[in-house]
Amino acid sequence: MIVYTPPKAADRIPLIDLAGSFEDAEARRRVAWEIHKACRETGFFYVTGHGVPQALMDAQIAETRRFFAQDDAAKRAAAVELSPCRRGYEGVGKQMLDEGSPADLKESFMLARDLPDDHPFVRAGLPMQGPNQWPSALPGFQEQMLAYQDEMIRLGRHLMGCLALSVDLSPNWFDDGLADPQCGIRLLRYPPQPAHTDFNRLGAGAHSDWGSITILLQDDMAGLEVRNADDEWILATPIAGSFVINLGQMMERFTAGLYRANLHRVRNNSGDTPRHSVATFFELEPTYTMARAPTCPANDAFAPAEALTIGAHLEQMARASYGG
Repeated sequence: MIVYTPPKAADRIPLIDLAGSFEDAEARRRVAWEIHKACRETGFFYVTGHGVPQALMDAQIAETRRFFAQDDAAKRAAAVELSPCRRGYEGVGKQMLDEGSPADLKESFMLARDLPDDHPFVRAGLPMQGPNQWPSALPGFQEQMLAYQDEMIRLGRHLMGCLALSVDLSPNWFDDGLADPQCGIRLLRYPPQPAHTDFNRLGAGAHSDWGSITILLQDDMAGLEVRNADDEWILATPIAGSFVINLGQMMERFTAGLYRANLHRVRNNSGDTPRHSVATFFELEPTYTMARAPTCPANDAFAPAEALTIGAHLEQMARASYGG
C-alpha cells in the first residue's frame, strides 16, 4: 500500500510542442530530445501542436459526461461482465490499482479496436481482442468514439516514432508492430472525494501503466498526481488543448529502465463536482515481442527471463488488477 500524502504544485512536468515534427525531420529530432529528457525525469509530459481538432477533443469530453449522466440501468446494459473481451461499463469499486489499498473510487467505460470474429487476433484467441459494446440510447456516441480513436491511432504512431528516435533509433523502428495497433480508450468519471471514506481510498490508487504509452485528455478539473524523479508528488494541472502523455511498463522494459513508467494516482478534491477524463492506451500489436533497444545499456533489473509479448503482459496485469 502507498499511503496518501498531499502533492506539490505542478512545476516539473514539461510541455512539448509537436508542431512541425509530423513533416520536418529536424523538428522531429528536436521533439525526440525533449521527450528523452522528460522520460528520464518523470516519464510524463504534456503535448500541444498534435493536430487533433479542439472540437473533437471537446466533443469527447461532452460524450463522456453524457454517458455517465445516464441512469444505472442504462449504463449497466453495457456492463463489462457481458463482454468476452473486457469492453463496456464498470461501476465504482471494480478495480484496485494500488495493491493493499481499497478499490478505486471511479466508474469507467472501456472500448478498443472493434474487431470482427474473422480478424486474425480474434481467430487466434488472443486475450482482450474482439467487439465493443455500444450504449443503445446515445445517438452519435459510437461515431464520436471511433472518430476520436482514429486520431489517437495517428498520434500514437507518431509518438512511438519519436520515442524510437529519442534513443537514437530510426523513427520507423516500431513499424512492424504498428500496422494493426491496439488502441484502448477508457472514459472515466471520478466522483468527489468523500470527507469520510476508507483509509487511503483514492479515485485511482498509485500505479504505473502497463503497456506502451497513455494519451490522457482531461477536463478542467485537477486531480491527476505524478511522482517525479525526487519521489515527490506533483499535480498534472489541466492545460487547455493539450494531452498528458506517460510511458507504460513495456517502454520501461524497452529502455531497460532508462525511461520511467512512473507512478501516478487520481484524487478528486473538487468538493462537489465530478472529474471526467479519457485515457487512451496506445499499444503495439498484441503479438509484438518487446525487447531491449540495442542503443540502451543492459540492466540486470530489466533482463527478461523469457520473451514477453505486449498482449501477454497486458493480460497478466489485467488479471492482477481485477483479482484474477
